Amino acid sequence: MNGSTTDPLSLRNQLCFPLYICSKELTGRYNAVLNDIGLTYTQYVVMMYFWEMGGASVRELGKALMLDPSTLTPVLKKLESKGLLKRGRSEQDERVLNVTLTEQGRALREKALHVPDKIRACCGLTDAESEQLGRLIGKLIENITKGE
Repeated sequence: MNGSTTDPLSLRNQLCFPLYICSKELTGRYNAVLNDIGLTYTQYVVMMYFWEMGGASVRELGKALMLDPSTLTPVLKKLESKGLLKRGRSEQDERVLNVTLTEQGRALREKALHVPDKIRACCGLTDAESEQLGRLIGKLIENITKGE
């Protein structure tokens, strides 16, 4: 097999492979930049959610970020141990675990403001290309997750 363009199992004919490589490489770039502010990529995604939304239940957070509790719980515990988030039971329903930013968590946002520009610089895409790629990936995610 020579990986021809007619071979349905050729890597070049798979949508998943370039997306996988891109995700892996981009996450690696993020981790290098985020190391300066003491966050992993997943922690950064969680913090961005809270910088935007302020607070949420663990269930709401998991749904928004498409992360299951087994992934989310250790991330939240680590961020809480760093003093960036606070977890607590809802007064209305003790089964609900709410998460809010601490002052330290809000302050970290200022230190993270350089991250998007550093990542944008390593990608080599114009603003229009970045927007188009974001729209296409968003459409792909929406199509894949329909009916879940």
